[in-house]
Amino acid sequence: MIQIQNVKKIFRSKSGDVTALKNIDLSIEQGEIFGVIGYSGAGKSTLIRMLNGLEVPTEGKVEVAGREVSKIKGASLRKARQEISMIFQHFNLLWSRTVTENIAFPLEIAGVPKQQREKRVAELINLVGLSGKEKSYPAQLSGGQKQRVGIARALANNPKVLLCDEATSALDPQTTDSILELLVDINKRLGLTIVLITHEMHVIRKICERVAVMEDGRVVELGRVLDVFRHPEQNITKRFVQQVTEQQDTKEIIDVLMKQHPEGEIVKLTFIGERTEQPVITTLIRDFDISVNILQGKITPTQESSYGTLFVGISGNREAVEKSIQFLKDQQVDVEVLSNNG
Repeated sequence: MIQIQNVKKIFRSKSGDVTALKNIDLSIEQGEIFGVIGYSGAGKSTLIRMLNGLEVPTEGKVEVAGREVSKIKGASLRKARQEISMIFQHFNLLWSRTVTENIAFPLEIAGVPKQQREKRVAELINLVGLSGKEKSYPAQLSGGQKQRVGIARALANNPKVLLCDEATSALDPQTTDSILELLVDINKRLGLTIVLITHEMHVIRKICERVAVMEDGRVVELGRVLDVFRHPEQNITKRFVQQVTEQQDTKEIIDVLMKQHPEGEIVKLTFIGERTEQPVITTLIRDFDISVNILQGKITPTQESSYGTLFVGISGNREAVEKSIQFLKDQQVDVEVLSNNG
C-alpha cells in the first residue's frame, strides 16, 4: 500500500541547509495500523506530509495506493489526495459550520450531489458515534467529539489511507482511548490503512501492529510492537518503552530487597501472550525449596497480544535457586537476573 524508498528531505534556507529526513526506507501493508514515534524534531511530521504530497522528497520515491505521490502534480495529485485523508492534533474544523456541514465539506468540493452527500454524512455520523450532534457547532463540542468530526470528515471520500498526525495529543487519557478504539473499529470495518504519528508510546502500544522509531531524521528501529516492547535495542526506544512499562520506584525497591535478601537473586520475569495467565509462580513455590518475594508486576496489552512483567526475589540454597531459574526458562518465560549475591 505504501512504499517509501531511500527518501531524503533537505530544507534550504539562507542560514543553511537542514536535513529533515535521511535515507528513509519503509513498507506499510494494506489494512495495517502502522505507528511512527519520535520526539519533536525527529522528522516524523515531515515524513507523514510526504505521504499526501504536502512535502516533496529531495531524493527518493514515495508511492501510496499505486501512485507515486512524490512526482504527480495538479489534478492527479488532487485525485490522489481523495484516497489519502488526514486528521490533525487541533482538529482543523470550520468553526462556522455545523457537524453535518463540516463532514459534508470534502464531498461538496468533490462535486458529490446533495442527496448522495446527505446519505453519506448520515452514515459517517453514525459510524463515529455523533448521533444527536448533527446541528452542533465545534464550539459546542468536547475535544473528543471534535476529533470524531475530523475522523468522519476524513472518511467522507472513502479513502484508502488515513494519516493521523498527533491526533490524540490534545486529548485527555480517557478520551484518547476512546478515539483509539474508534480508529481500530474503523480499520476493521473498512480495511483502512492507518499511519499514526505520535510521541506517546501508549498510543503505539494501544493500536499499532508495527512501529518505526525515528531519531534525527532516521528510522533507528523498526518491528512489531510486541517485539519492540520486549526487546528494545536503541536507547531512544528504551526510553519510549519505559513510558508505559517501567514503574518509577522499581530501582528503589530492588535496592531495598538486595539489602534484605543478600543471599538470593532479584529476577525480572517477562510473560508473553497465554503465559501471562499461567500459574508459574505457584508451581515455583510448591515444587522448589525456595522462598519467593513478589516485588511488583504489571500486564501490558498490545494490539497483537499481552505481556506481563514481574519482579521477584528468590532465596534459598544456591542449587535450589539455580534450578528454579532454569524451570522458569523452560516454561518459555524471559528471565533476567538483576543481582547475583549468592
